[in-house]
Amino acid sequence: MENTELPVKKIPLNHLHEQLGAKMVPFAGFLMPVRYSSDIEEHQTVRNGVGVFDVSHMGEFRLRGKQALDLIQLVSSNDASVLQSGKIQYSCMPNGQGGIVDDLLIYKVDEEEYFLVVNAGNIEKDWNWIAKHNQFDVEMTNESSQWCLFAVQGPEAINVLQSLTTKDLKEIKYYSFIISDFAGVPNIIISATGYTGAGGFEIYVPKEFAEAVWNKIFEAGKAFNIKPIGLGARDTLRLEMGYCLYGNDIDDKTSALEAGLGWITKLNKKCIDYEFLVHQKEQGVSRKLVGFQMIDKGIPRSHYEIANAEQKVIGNVTSGTQSPSLGYGIGMGYLQVEYAKLDSEIYINIRGRYLKAKVVKLPFLKS
Repeated sequence: MENTELPVKKIPLNHLHEQLGAKMVPFAGFLMPVRYSSDIEEHQTVRNGVGVFDVSHMGEFRLRGKQALDLIQLVSSNDASVLQSGKIQYSCMPNGQGGIVDDLLIYKVDEEEYFLVVNAGNIEKDWNWIAKHNQFDVEMTNESSQWCLFAVQGPEAINVLQSLTTKDLKEIKYYSFIISDFAGVPNIIISATGYTGAGGFEIYVPKEFAEAVWNKIFEAGKAFNIKPIGLGARDTLRLEMGYCLYGNDIDDKTSALEAGLGWITKLNKKCIDYEFLVHQKEQGVSRKLVGFQMIDKGIPRSHYEIANAEQKVIGNVTSGTQSPSLGYGIGMGYLQVEYAKLDSEIYINIRGRYLKAKVVKLPFLKS
């Protein structure tokens, strides 16, 4: 969990999470529920059933205007011109120095309107970065304080949510969204996205309706043993899928190509850092973000050193945990590229003991 400076903000349903017995911790500038019961129990609830994360700390910006796409194309690495209305794209924003300002989701509402979802700890930084590059007279609105966001995740999510809307949720393809009635509230964004790999939806609710909608989701989910889920399980779920976490696996000193995000780095258009990224792609990277699994028994953690057989440091762990689904230690980290090949043996320095691991293909959890 990243350190935060005071004052820490409260999400709108803070009181409700306290009533539910959540352990609240500072995260990305907000007091957030880290767990309600146990991380492992909550993890398995999402993998096998259905759980709800309150991730209302996330940031939301709306961009409107004839040149909204031009601004997005400039500040983001992916090619947003391929988006159709109702579709979503994962992208990142290069920082002009070979690193990443943030990773984000880009929602195309229509030809002249986009909805951006950014990380909570980067809201102000991202807003200032996009505004600084807004040479296109695009109308920008920071709506972060207006929305609550509930991630309803797991194989039973669709069965829970279907009773709350007149729309057929099966028709919302992965990385698509609709704006519809939901739980008696109009104009809710229902998005087939998530950070768990377990399937499900993310529901954007105007703040004033948040508690009523939360309660209706849980009422509808009673038959499916729905549970609230904290950030602890969110972290182990996303790590099993090999999803990057900003501040751990990517940051202002990592490039998208080093992070294995070449698939969201489209060099058929000019964006910030275009020349740098073209050069880096041609030359190749000197280090690379990889997934690894422990062979020896041990739990890798962020910042642990990675060494070769001679105990020479060759990289560092950026995220690590004991996988609840797999039963062994897994992690991601940056390695010197010559050690980054699949099945390469590496050693994780866990409190002075060099424990064997091997480089594996992501995701760790195969569907």
